[in-house]
Amino acid sequence: MKKYLLLLLFVFVYLSGHAQSDSISLKDLAQKAVNVGLSHPVEKVYLHFDKPYYAVGDTIWFKAYLTMDIHAPSEISKVLNVEIINDRDSLIQNIKLPVTGGTASGNFALPGETYKQGNYRVRAYTLWMLNFPISYMFERTFAIGSALNKELSTQVSYTGNINDKSQGMNARILYKALDGTPLAGKKVEWQLNRNGDLVNKGRGVTDAYGYLTVPINAAKKEDILNGALSTSIETADKKSANSVFVLKNAFNGSDVQFFPEGGTLVADVPNVVAFKAIQTNGLGVGIKGSVTDGQGKEIVSFTSQHLGMGKFVFTPQANVAYKANVEFADGSKTVFQLPRITANGITLSADNTNPAVLVLQISASQNYFDKHKGQGYYIIARMGNFVTYAGQTTLSAQTYSAALSKSKFKTGVLQITLFSAAGDPLSERLVFIDHNDPLSIAVSSDKPAYSTKGKVALKLAAKVGDTPVEGNFSIAVIDETKTPFDDNNLPTIQSHLLLTSDITGYVEQPNYYFNHTDATKKQDLDLLMMTQGFRQFSFFDIVDNKVPQVGLLAEQGISLTGNLRKLNGIPVFKGSVRIIIPDKNFSTETITDAEGNFAFRNIVFTDSAKVTVNARNNTDAKSLKVTMSDGFYPGIIKSQNPAEEVLNIDSTLNPYIKNSEKQYQFNRVLKEVVIKSTNIKHIDHTSYSQLSGLPNQPDHLVPGTSFKGCNNLLICISSSLLGVLYRDNYFYVNRDYNQGNKNPMQVYVKGLPVDVGYLANIDVNQVESVETFFKDGFSGINQANNTNGVISINMKEVPKGTKVSAKDLALLFPEQNVLTFTPKGYEKVRQFYSPKYDVLKSNQNADLRTTIYWNPTVTTDKLGNAILGYFNSDGRGTYKAVVEGIDKDGNIGRTIYRYSVK
Repeated sequence: MKKYLLLLLFVFVYLSGHAQSDSISLKDLAQKAVNVGLSHPVEKVYLHFDKPYYAVGDTIWFKAYLTMDIHAPSEISKVLNVEIINDRDSLIQNIKLPVTGGTASGNFALPGETYKQGNYRVRAYTLWMLNFPISYMFERTFAIGSALNKELSTQVSYTGNINDKSQGMNARILYKALDGTPLAGKKVEWQLNRNGDLVNKGRGVTDAYGYLTVPINAAKKEDILNGALSTSIETADKKSANSVFVLKNAFNGSDVQFFPEGGTLVADVPNVVAFKAIQTNGLGVGIKGSVTDGQGKEIVSFTSQHLGMGKFVFTPQANVAYKANVEFADGSKTVFQLPRITANGITLSADNTNPAVLVLQISASQNYFDKHKGQGYYIIARMGNFVTYAGQTTLSAQTYSAALSKSKFKTGVLQITLFSAAGDPLSERLVFIDHNDPLSIAVSSDKPAYSTKGKVALKLAAKVGDTPVEGNFSIAVIDETKTPFDDNNLPTIQSHLLLTSDITGYVEQPNYYFNHTDATKKQDLDLLMMTQGFRQFSFFDIVDNKVPQVGLLAEQGISLTGNLRKLNGIPVFKGSVRIIIPDKNFSTETITDAEGNFAFRNIVFTDSAKVTVNARNNTDAKSLKVTMSDGFYPGIIKSQNPAEEVLNIDSTLNPYIKNSEKQYQFNRVLKEVVIKSTNIKHIDHTSYSQLSGLPNQPDHLVPGTSFKGCNNLLICISSSLLGVLYRDNYFYVNRDYNQGNKNPMQVYVKGLPVDVGYLANIDVNQVESVETFFKDGFSGINQANNTNGVISINMKEVPKGTKVSAKDLALLFPEQNVLTFTPKGYEKVRQFYSPKYDVLKSNQNADLRTTIYWNPTVTTDKLGNAILGYFNSDGRGTYKAVVEGIDKDGNIGRTIYRYSVK
């Protein structure tokens, strides 16, 4: 790893004069930053998905690109974690993937038993990345629509501000039948819930146009911010249809922030002030306004130029409080206080308009210049965690400039910091260096247009400049008619690795800045640089030696760790522990340390594999107990990209959902079954005396029929229980786990407590239902077992006369020196199915695919070429091929190619 981290460019330049002899040297200051780069190399991960949104029943296909240093394929980590989280911040699925050559590929199936219509987010990370703030992870939000058993469509809008309840907060909901007819005069019952607890409820009737206005009232803000509005409306056949609306981003109100260039408003010199206005949904909003002084005199006017961002220039005076009078696009007006004026300060600004040079300017207030004239200052520039420029100067004038050649820097975000001679960070500016040098990817097809189900041949040609390169690419071909979207709104391999992964805060329309770049977009990108912060460690922490120490080592493979103790709790030193993985025909042994800890490292096994760890090969083995560690997992915080959430999925994804409905119209489950027999006995937790005292109604119930086709009950329920988190052989109440309560849930089978590993041995066909209880009622189960919550596996009634075998009894009461479980292994990655059509025969089956072709393992040869082939679907219109990838030197590329199908 050090071999790659030492590729560092030092440029020590004397702009003018020398630093004072009693100050820290420029070399020592730069070395502090270098040391951080060496000890904390930054990994980034980007996921290329086949589509921008999905429907229940789809499969999400993705390719991961893991990089280090300045975007070279990472050699730090060999294991990637990918998770799906729902809009209530609960973990739904998580998988592990092996990383080879800095890439990995995987998929998530979206079954109707687990997924409902809503917004979900995918996040990806390595264990090494958890040494950094959680915001370093890759995260992207998706809308998932549903056409299964759908009875209506809805559209909601919100009015009001949670910080100003005088205006009132309301949700206005439009209800329509699937044919678009408004559901007028229909009774609606609604509830405001927070984490399953009722906050408020009411009733109403839709108006003649199908609208209902619901007042959102709650005593606490948290009841709204963490709440959901559930409604039930009567349909034409006197039945009811339910809808749920998450409220966490509904009533936040619009806001404007002001960012002086360099970080401080300095008196007596011209200051550039950037601003950013965002609305309730987190997206930018247009504004206009003016700055006035303490007497109300207008100093300067301003207007936003892109996504609520803009800037203005004025020369502030000391001891004056300036206000910004803002008018939003909807006509509402608000007054904001500008940042405090510094009468004794210095600031750094940058002019990035010249393609060849970067012009830096240092400006000081009159008081500061008089006091510090002739003193030394340093300028250090970093890209990622690499020092790419270091220079020093003296304060010779109140305002003066210097030009730096951009050839010293690569394309990406550059952090420029001004220091005093004592090493104190004084001012900072971010700029984006753009050499317009992406990896070039050219795509061509063998025909200008194709027929439906026709065979397509594509050729890829990759170059850096005029030189062909061997690269690693992924390609997604979609039917754009059924899956329309604005390419500017999507994160891409370029926007993520070069831009958004290096700055804090949400970036709206990230690909806008890379899609056919022109002078206007470069100006807009510079505004973004002035309104976002640098993601890497701040120089305040670096100079003060406050950078956190590395606590987690990079994974080179899957590790299983645990502890061996005697039944009286004493750790076993030099105890023998063996691991057996039958599916891999693998077995090995290790020895415990003085604390009884043991570890099996760099193991390869799939996610469904059973693993046995035993300590039988020890003296007095029957008095020993084996336990496994939970591992380290990051907590789940609120989404960093709330603006990516789709508010009205039914209308926004309408073409896609309609196509999904056609795909599944012959596979729908019957909505109603009439049973005339009265002799069927219902089995639930009340059938077992050991579970008396639990609430009569579980928090969630999953019928046994939902597990049809499942081969391993443990794996199936680990992703099917709403509000339940599965971590390393234990189940947890998700919301409690995220708040620090790490006590697991107690699992019962037929009323008997069992180890979680026992679930892997259950005959899935004999499961009647699975009930989850987040509280144990009056049962006393939690207190007796030091647990939190209950899972009851209810089995179908066994015919009379059937005996319980000795093997079944042994599984219920396993030896404590043996542990059989199903740990999180590498996910079994499915292959994308691409049908082959015989052009000589007519194929009558409808092909309604939206993802026509997905290939995550495209590699170009020494001439930079690759040939691909596949067949179209029945869709007519425009097909869109998106290719992304990287070469071994970290050159990044993306291209789009379209062709017609008639």
